[in-house]
Amino acid sequence: MQRAALVTGAAGGIGAAIVAKLEADGWSVHGVDLADADVSTREGNQQVVAAALERFGRLDAVVANAGIQHVSSVRDFPEEQWDRLIAVLLTSPFLLAKYAWDALAASGDGRFCAISSAHGLVASPYKSAYVAAKHGVLGLVKTLALEGAEAGVTASAVCPGYVRTGLVEAQIAAQAAAHGMSEERVVEDVMLAAQPVKKMLEPAEVAGAVAFLLGPNGRGFNGSPLVMDFGWTAR
Repeated sequence: MQRAALVTGAAGGIGAAIVAKLEADGWSVHGVDLADADVSTREGNQQVVAAALERFGRLDAVVANAGIQHVSSVRDFPEEQWDRLIAVLLTSPFLLAKYAWDALAASGDGRFCAISSAHGLVASPYKSAYVAAKHGVLGLVKTLALEGAEAGVTASAVCPGYVRTGLVEAQIAAQAAAHGMSEERVVEDVMLAAQPVKKMLEPAEVAGAVAFLLGPNGRGFNGSPLVMDFGWTAR
């Protein structure tokens, strides 16, 4: 029987690439984005899981990919932005796992994959909510792995460095204007300063990693992150 997956944040960037890759690999995929449900709410997360189950009658994998960003110093960080980032980046993966748990267990080989970040392993200034949430996601994945052992559910995370998405491209332009630098210099000297290899990942590369983790050769990845950061966290 064709395996079924739920992917959040699927309208573009990494999420759209994940949907395309899984479908190319023969999966049935229910991709959702903000237009479908607001995963910063409990109701939104319940809704997307229920919709996937209604559509396919089963759920073999969940990919928690939805993401947002806000850049500000801790002193000036808007509290409502903190709440929303934590809700989307950390609470949503928890709720997706909770609401999909029985279906994943019934699959016999249920997989949960969260898109974390290199910022789940290291920190950068002015990204307190994002860094805190991405660190938390790795702790969540470890706990899911332990609790899922008897249920036949495994959990993993992907930790990419900067990925060339529309959101990142907009940040490049904004940083170039703020620093009075060319976009090329901003990429190398500001955004990728911590990376030994001054390159960005493409969404399709992250999608390939997710497909590997959800596939037959990825079953041993449980409670651990797959890091793809051009050496950023090797320092």
